[in-house]
Amino acid sequence: MRIIFRVALTCLVALGFNVNAEAGESQKRRGNIFRHDYTAFYTVQRVSVRTNCFPEKLGAILAHIAKQTGRKPMVTSGHRPRSGRSQHSHCYAADIRVPGVSERAILAAASGAPGIGGIGRYCNGIVHVDIGPKRRWVHCGRRSRG
Repeated sequence: MRIIFRVALTCLVALGFNVNAEAGESQKRRGNIFRHDYTAFYTVQRVSVRTNCFPEKLGAILAHIAKQTGRKPMVTSGHRPRSGRSQHSHCYAADIRVPGVSERAILAAASGAPGIGGIGRYCNGIVHVDIGPKRRWVHCGRRSRG
């Protein structure tokens, strides 16, 4: 009788662990159903450009720019861990170009993106977008000769 009791108890315990494991798996699957993969909406300039940590909000901004301009943005710079206080160090920013689209059109598309924070423009045609605080800037660095 003890053996039957032990076998039954073991089966119940094993069944309980199995139910908990399946519940955890369905929770994981359910959470990913509504997440979007925005990587299809942009390209990278080089394989060394790090974009795998971009939050969904930044991916949505890049997707918005792609939709508004009709072309995929090319990320020239993404996550740069040693970039000081920059949004790039937190993986919250992307420097982009959109081949065949004017800088003015890129800036207009970025301005209307939901969740946009900073928008910067560099003199070489690269546009910076991030999900940090709202701000705008133009940076044309000058090198001093001498």
